[in-house]
Amino acid sequence: MNHITRCSIRMCYLHNNFIGHIFQPKKTFRKFSVCQCSTFYRFSILTSKSKLLTKCIEKDVSRCNFSQSNPPSNKLPPLMDFPKITWPSLIKSVRNFILATFIIKPYFDGDFNLSDFVIGSKKAVEVVSKKIAEGDIKSLNGLVTSDVIPALQRAASLMSLSQREQIAVDIEDIYFGFPYQVGVIFNEENDQKRFVEVTMVFHALRGLSIMKARGEEPPLNMGMLPEYQNRISICNYRFIKEFTKGVESDWTINLLNHFKPIDEAQE
Repeated sequence: MNHITRCSIRMCYLHNNFIGHIFQPKKTFRKFSVCQCSTFYRFSILTSKSKLLTKCIEKDVSRCNFSQSNPPSNKLPPLMDFPKITWPSLIKSVRNFILATFIIKPYFDGDFNLSDFVIGSKKAVEVVSKKIAEGDIKSLNGLVTSDVIPALQRAASLMSLSQREQIAVDIEDIYFGFPYQVGVIFNEENDQKRFVEVTMVFHALRGLSIMKARGEEPPLNMGMLPEYQNRISICNYRFIKEFTKGVESDWTINLLNHFKPIDEAQE
């Protein structure tokens, strides 16, 4: 019996015209060779004419994982079709300040303040992300716009339990956040309708609050360290509020997304 340590994957026709993956040794032996994995036992006999006869004995499952070096990807699928934003833009930051200070505050909302908005939006990210992780999408009614709920339901249905758990964000795990873009919208059909949109970006490190409770601080280059890379996620949330005269409205979310920088780097 020879133990085969180097194998390559080839395609062959089995009995009944079945096409399957087999392990074929790099060298030719005239003895039995056995390849074993969690779902199949494959017995290969190499004849003197170098013809390979293969018999597969299938166990309880139908798929075999041939490579330990390539585990199934746990990459987060996009929650919504939304461009991924990671860092602030200098030009947009200047424009945001002008809009917030000289347009929104004097003409829309005298109490509007970007610093306060950042704090409030952090809490919204925590609440919404945990509801998504729990699969409780319907309870987001009122926190997100009506068109967001079916999009999140579709995205959640494509996620594994492990992927959904990665969506949840604790407010204490957020270590960096900024308003990426502030916009004022006027309805073309009705000049009286006015809206304000604010796109927020947050960086979170899963388990950061626990580290701080132990008196530990993550290194500044944690994004380069493998032990931290899979714990870092970025949240993009766009908030909207109607400021039409005589209309009472609350801030709601009309677009959102979560992603991990390490996934983007590996693409």
